[in-house]
Amino acid sequence: MPQPKAFTLSNPEGLYDPSANAYSHVAEVRAGSRLVYVAGQGGEGLDGALSPQFDAQVRQALINLKIALASKGASLQDVFKLTLLVVDHSETRLQQWVVAATRAWDGNMTPTCTLIPVPRLALDGMLVELDAVAALS
Repeated sequence: MPQPKAFTLSNPEGLYDPSANAYSHVAEVRAGSRLVYVAGQGGEGLDGALSPQFDAQVRQALINLKIALASKGASLQDVFKLTLLVVDHSETRLQQWVVAATRAWDGNMTPTCTLIPVPRLALDGMLVELDAVAALS
């Protein structure tokens, strides 16, 4: 029998439905859960190279996040909070994120998320960075 999730995501009545932008409004974490914090993951591959394409960097950042989570026995399904930093944010980039996040979370409810437009990230050519908090039972 599968264990219940360590958290519950919700979108309370009275707030707009954020699912079209790939996030949820509220995450409630059960007491006693083990928390895993993942530092900002960018779109660099194992060799450190960055694609010049935003959507490719998003896909790689999600792969990097999956690897970091797996090292602690977690998966994307255990993530309840994301922070998304985007260089030169635009509606096009938001939609590219939504497509990638919807695919990554298999069309299920996505974590709470704050998207922060930024002028620059740590590395030249880095266009996206995301950090995460996961909860495990």
